[in-house]
Amino acid sequence: MLRAAFWMTALLLVPLGLLLYFLSGDLASIAGISPLWLARVSGGLLLAWGLFQLAASARPDAAKVGGLVAGNLLTVAALLPALLRLQTTLPPSLRLLLWLVVGWLGLAALLALLSTPLGRRGGEAGVR
Repeated sequence: MLRAAFWMTALLLVPLGLLLYFLSGDLASIAGISPLWLARVSGGLLLAWGLFQLAASARPDAAKVGGLVAGNLLTVAALLPALLRLQTTLPPSLRLLLWLVVGWLGLAALLALLSTPLGRRGGEAGVR
């Protein structure tokens, strides 16, 4: 189940990163993105993060799982307030897409947290 969380994140971020990186000017104006370079930089970062998640799924360890959970939850924490505030001004298709991204990344973070073993000695993490 831990590898599924990595794959879920990668399967969302790689296509989203490619879409943003190669975003056309017409589509950017429809989505409300005015500086096109910002979309391209964001797309490149999302693509790199998604590819890293694919590579990390081969041999997950505590640091990679922590990075996956922290990155996903930080993205959810950044998108959720903006989505709630702009609920009425966003186009319905963009609003639905953002809700799907928030839910998908939140679910992947939850799966990673639930499938990570607590410690090597019977669940006593950090107890000596």
